[in-house]
Amino acid sequence: MIFIAIVIGCILGAVIGIYAPMVPYTYSGYLAIAIIAALDSVFGGIASTLKKNFDLKIFVTGFFGNAILSILLTYLGQKLNVDIYLAAIVVFVGRMFNNLAIIRRYYLEKWTSKVRKEKESSEQ
Repeated sequence: MIFIAIVIGCILGAVIGIYAPMVPYTYSGYLAIAIIAALDSVFGGIASTLKKNFDLKIFVTGFFGNAILSILLTYLGQKLNVDIYLAAIVVFVGRMFNNLAIIRRYYLEKWTSKVRKEKESSEQ
């Protein structure tokens, strides 16, 4: 079910992206960091769904909270002439890799147990 939602979201995003207006260069940094923060929340939601402890309130507040905080850090960094947004990128990308590892392990263990069961049933 989640896979179908991801595919539909990707197709919808691609269609919207084709017809969306171009983002001005001044705002592209803000949009990029907000997208990274949102992707971190999405991977975290998928990982928590696999762990069976998903909470919609936590997901939605994390999704918007992370995006807004990262935009504010980027804005503050530009005003101070310091690349603070790099800290947000390091944290969010690190968490994305961690969540991706959780997702990968889940499906790898699921696949391994399926292969093991098929092997045991064929031996009997």
